[in-house]
Amino acid sequence: MRITISGAGKRYNFEWILQNINLTLNSSHAYAVLGPNGSGKSTFLQLVAGNMAPSTGSVQFHNGEKVVDAENVFSVISMAAPYLELIEEFTALEMIHFHQTFKRFLPGIQAHEVLEIARLQPDGKKEVRNFSSGMKQRLKLSLALLSDVPVVLLDEPTTNLDREGVDWYLNLVKTYAGGRLLVVGSNLEREYAFCDQHIDVMSFKSSSA
Repeated sequence: MRITISGAGKRYNFEWILQNINLTLNSSHAYAVLGPNGSGKSTFLQLVAGNMAPSTGSVQFHNGEKVVDAENVFSVISMAAPYLELIEEFTALEMIHFHQTFKRFLPGIQAHEVLEIARLQPDGKKEVRNFSSGMKQRLKLSLALLSDVPVVLLDEPTTNLDREGVDWYLNLVKTYAGGRLLVVGSNLEREYAFCDQHIDVMSFKSSSA
């Protein structure tokens, strides 16, 4: 999988958030998107996810030599972020089955195993709205990393996780992220220490930002 970003920028009203992004992201690499709060890390990830169209330039997705059409980008990317919500009225197991209608899980992983990996096995029939913030985050991360897709995007992945939860997250990445294109938006080293490539979003700021 390859994502090519050419001359891309994003503007809200009259303010440029990011400009002149020229990058190629490739499979088998883990990229850390770095910058202070409010610098545009989440905007960068939304562009990479295809959830947001650039104001200028382009973002192209290539699966091998084949270009992935914009309407099908969702099928090759999974994402976990604080601003992406779960369906609160679903039970955890219903949420997992619903997710499966869009993205299958990695070979050999069944719905009940997702519960186990997320450490939510006793709570499979509990509605998501009754989960703690940490439980919700473990479910989000599990759905993203266990999806059988070539690209995984994680924005502030240890949000609402305690120390034990951080260790769980790092083990989840170590166990299931290998060989894929992984992008982590963060300003906490514990979240991205394993990344072999760093992207500083401040290098894409306009002189007036």
